[in-house]
Amino acid sequence: MATEFSNIKSLCLLRLSAIGDVCHAVAMVQAIQRQYPQLAITWVIGKVEYQLVQHIAGVNFVIFDKSRGWQSYVDLKRNLGKQQFDVLLHMQVALRATIASLMIKAKERIGFDKARAKEGQWLVTNRQIQPQHEPHVLDGFMGFATALGVKDITPRWTIPVPEADAEFVSSILSAGEKVFVICPAASKQERNWLPERYADVAQHACNQGFRVLLCGGPSDAEIQLAANIQQFCEAKIENWVGKTSLTQLLSVLKQATIVLAPDTGPAHMAVTQSTPVIGLYAHSNPGRTGPYCSQQYVVSVYHQAIAEQVQGEVPWGKRAKGAHLMSYIQTDVVIQQFDEVVSIVAGKNLSTSAN
Repeated sequence: MATEFSNIKSLCLLRLSAIGDVCHAVAMVQAIQRQYPQLAITWVIGKVEYQLVQHIAGVNFVIFDKSRGWQSYVDLKRNLGKQQFDVLLHMQVALRATIASLMIKAKERIGFDKARAKEGQWLVTNRQIQPQHEPHVLDGFMGFATALGVKDITPRWTIPVPEADAEFVSSILSAGEKVFVICPAASKQERNWLPERYADVAQHACNQGFRVLLCGGPSDAEIQLAANIQQFCEAKIENWVGKTSLTQLLSVLKQATIVLAPDTGPAHMAVTQSTPVIGLYAHSNPGRTGPYCSQQYVVSVYHQAIAEQVQGEVPWGKRAKGAHLMSYIQTDVVIQQFDEVVSIVAGKNLSTSAN
């Protein structure tokens, strides 16, 4: 299949959400761009996610605003006009994405393999990527690049940050400063760790000479969680939750020494900036959704949790359920992982200085 796409002129990518998955998709898009630098790429993307990637070169973004209900599909059809693409990469298994794909005209429509083409995706595609055995989400996305004949699928990211945002962050954080960023909130509250345990790790980091920042979005739940963490922590930690744009947050994560986060978008944003991430996992398998370049730093109780709920073989990607599962993650284990990552980072810095 790959060789027949070597002369394509136009490509449409359908991946609406979420932040972490969009970070994975950026690596795939830029792998395609390296092999096909003249290819015209259009990306149909969610309204929030667009705020993070809008400055990426060589991509025309078309926003799909799901908050507009059925009108969002009408808007998408109107915004695409009479465009017909050589290829559509249908990279989201969700009913709204299946419906949205009907607004996109393309000669070839590539979706996931049969085992993963759910929510009606198989009805609106005419080709599939190769089956993969227990892939990380990013590797699954790279299957689309491989289908187009891309040879170099090593993940690399270039997500531009406006100069004003970079300057704003530089005014807050000094170069070379030891910064520990905690992004404590996931999209579902059950995936959040306990605030008193976040506070204990923050206290430990402060005792080690780190400047500790809480970062995240502007939702009431995130703001309340950050306030609770501050209340439990005796040391002074800075609360930037809800006070940065996505690109400002990306710049903060770039300057961070270490990031601590549950299964949430900022963890994957930090990966794009080559910042070590300590991921906290209980509900989802970190082998599938963990921070891609920081899998060795993950603290996971997923296998314990899922073993309590599923007998026998566990399907890849099966989620564990329960609001109590994150309490299985003990503070001392996370602190131990923090110290190990600090040691690794210090070793790398010494090596860099010596060279």
